[in-house]
Amino acid sequence: MIQSIDYAAIAPPLILALMAGAVLLLDAFLPRGPRTRSTLGMFTLAGVLGALAVVVAQAVRGERLQTFCVPANLAGGRTSCSFVVDDLTLVFGAVVLAAGVVVVLLSAAQLADGTIPAGEWYFLLLCTLTGAVTLPASRDLIMLVVALELVSLPVFALTAFKRYDPRGSEAALKLFLVSVISTAIMLFGVSLLYGLTGSVHLDRIGAALPMSASGFPRRYAEATAAIGAQTGTPADVLGQLPPGVTPGVLAVAVVLVLAGFAFKVAAVPFHFWAGDVYQGAPVPVAALLSVISKAAGFAGLILVLTIALKGQGGLWGPLVAVLAALTMTVGNLLALRQRHAVRLLAWSSVAQSGYILAPLGVAGKSAASASIAYLAIYAAMNIGAFAVVMLVSRTAPRNELDDYRGLAFRAPVPALALAFFLICLAGLPPGLAGLFAKVVVFREIVQGGGGWLAVVMAVNTVIGLYYYITWTARLFAPVPEAGPLAARAPSRAVTIAIALGLVASVAFSVAPQLVLSAVG
Repeated sequence: MIQSIDYAAIAPPLILALMAGAVLLLDAFLPRGPRTRSTLGMFTLAGVLGALAVVVAQAVRGERLQTFCVPANLAGGRTSCSFVVDDLTLVFGAVVLAAGVVVVLLSAAQLADGTIPAGEWYFLLLCTLTGAVTLPASRDLIMLVVALELVSLPVFALTAFKRYDPRGSEAALKLFLVSVISTAIMLFGVSLLYGLTGSVHLDRIGAALPMSASGFPRRYAEATAAIGAQTGTPADVLGQLPPGVTPGVLAVAVVLVLAGFAFKVAAVPFHFWAGDVYQGAPVPVAALLSVISKAAGFAGLILVLTIALKGQGGLWGPLVAVLAALTMTVGNLLALRQRHAVRLLAWSSVAQSGYILAPLGVAGKSAASASIAYLAIYAAMNIGAFAVVMLVSRTAPRNELDDYRGLAFRAPVPALALAFFLICLAGLPPGLAGLFAKVVVFREIVQGGGGWLAVVMAVNTVIGLYYYITWTARLFAPVPEAGPLAARAPSRAVTIAIALGLVASVAFSVAPQLVLSAVG
């Protein structure tokens, strides 16, 4: 069988992959120097903007594209595709690529001193973006795992690019070990799902796991017979589980897959790596982990839960709800103790993961839409905050909260932008974007019958107000001496990054329907 390829469907990841190769070749043949670093940065930015333009064009056309499909005549009347471009793919692709534009701009400032090789940096960054754009379109387990690893593997090297910084090496090692463990756990769960259903396509797995009245699937023999009837494959060819194996095997598979994704999105109790890794990594990499890597992890989790395991909501729903409650609570409590700006944003990011998980815990009809809407709005606010942190880190390497004291008097525009981002994250006016996001999630939880989870979220929202407002107050606290930013002009690339984050956050505050209508 020769499969046809729809290049219009795979255009965004294809553009990013080709640009990654081009950047690597340019770096090999161009002379070292500031001009080459600038050229490589412009090529990288052009590739990300080109992929983003294709995603926007696909959204405007409104067509559902798919490729790498198994024909219906070979699949018992059911056509299953490995790469599908739908609304979920387009929203996640737009979020990832828009955040990628900001990360590229922050990278230009990070690479300005020439201590980090620009070619390798931009190549790895484009590889990560390729995986992050591919993952929301993945509709089989193999492509899902490969795309997720394509997101994760380059980040190890990016984290350790500060070669003589022991914190960077420690952060890279911790991230590597955590990612390896999470991948092994996920692969174990994925292998069980394949063994139970005989298929890797998410839609076929969902069809092969029908529900019984008790909330658990029928016995494997019945599911195997159903697959055989659909595909025309004899049941004995599909295989049988060993004697004595019960539907509890599916429960183990669900828990393992859920645990693997929980590592990727830093959900409790798999969150312990976040603070040290964020602080030890360069600020652009921390921003990448906080937004792009997190978006990719949630895309994979939502796909598996809503397509492959859609009939087992009674099994994984309570688990996700407990994870969400623990994640938002632990993340906020740890953020209260932080005195380092990046560590505070790291634990705040963990808490935000809890808010994103919460709608999935009630397994409602629009739970995925609520989670995606919150993630898109959160991405704009958080990437903007990291842009201001990048600006301050250029003249205050320790990057502690006290370095921001009186920032409004030394650099009023970045200070006001950071204040707006923090107010948005807190969900207070005039940062209505964060408020709208929390209202959407809260409404979904209440309508889904998760009253106790709504109470936990309300309490955590109040806890989060403390450290966001405390940081904001420092920006306007007078100091007797001139601060670090008075001696150095801000980078143009970082200024543009801050402006982009601010424009997006203001737009979502004024017109939240830009996101809500796209995911609804």
